Amino acid sequence: MTHRKTRAAQAQAGGRGPAQGWGPGLPRLLVALLLLVLLSACAHRNPLARWERSPNFDARRPVVVVLHYTAGNTAEGSLRTLRTANSNGPVSAHYLLGKDGTLYQLVDERRRAWHAGDGRWGTITDLNSASIGIEIDNDGYSPYPDVQIEKLIVLLDDVTRRQGIPRQQVIGHEDMAPGRKIDPGPLFPWKRLHEAGFGIWPDPAAGDPPPEFDGWLAMAAIGYPLDDRANALQSFRHHFRGMRSQGAELDAEDRRILYGLSRSLLQARAPSAPTTADTP
Repeated sequence: MTHRKTRAAQAQAGGRGPAQGWGPGLPRLLVALLLLVLLSACAHRNPLARWERSPNFDARRPVVVVLHYTAGNTAEGSLRTLRTANSNGPVSAHYLLGKDGTLYQLVDERRRAWHAGDGRWGTITDLNSASIGIEIDNDGYSPYPDVQIEKLIVLLDDVTRRQGIPRQQVIGHEDMAPGRKIDPGPLFPWKRLHEAGFGIWPDPAAGDPPPEFDGWLAMAAIGYPLDDRANALQSFRHHFRGMRSQGAELDAEDRRILYGLSRSLLQARAPSAPTTADTP
């Protein structure tokens, strides 16, 4: 009797009952499907960051991470710049990292943010298409707070692991665009980043280079574009010596650093020795 009343009530309300092919578990199934769709849409949003979507992007595949400073006073002001159409053209980055360690994600990592511009790193000529861009809230004249660098290291560990980006392929904007850009600047703690496992740093055991060592060839092999050697040298010295420089000649310390970098890169790229288990 109760079952008949229920069917009658459903028919009167214009609904469908089990007799018309809709089982009692259908609402739960619909909810599950809806959740699946929503989760799929959010699958590439980093849970470490607060999502602040920028419309300035298109598609690409990353193999490098490029670090920038914002040259602004606040992260909020940089958010506005990275999320709007600007008078000089729209710009964006995948992430913005505040001085207090607050992390914002603006563009899906699968998409091509507009942060690098013209430049080259090794054989890569379209850095926007090949990189993850991280803007770091810094005015260009102040030291980077510990909490900010600690969060950057966490982010780099997460991004490089998920994307399969080689950890030594973490560079500065000025490395790929010497003369045009100077960020993240000579105050950025590259050595500390290397100690955490990211970027490259000279092998301290390398010693002095042999007389036949070609420093410029080594600089090009690392990735620096040498169209303008003076600018390339300035970017190199910002990165590895924390200093501003003039001139276009390598000094003895530049050569020592370049030799140590060459040794570090050779070690990083060398195949691992076979273990006992690998031996036939």
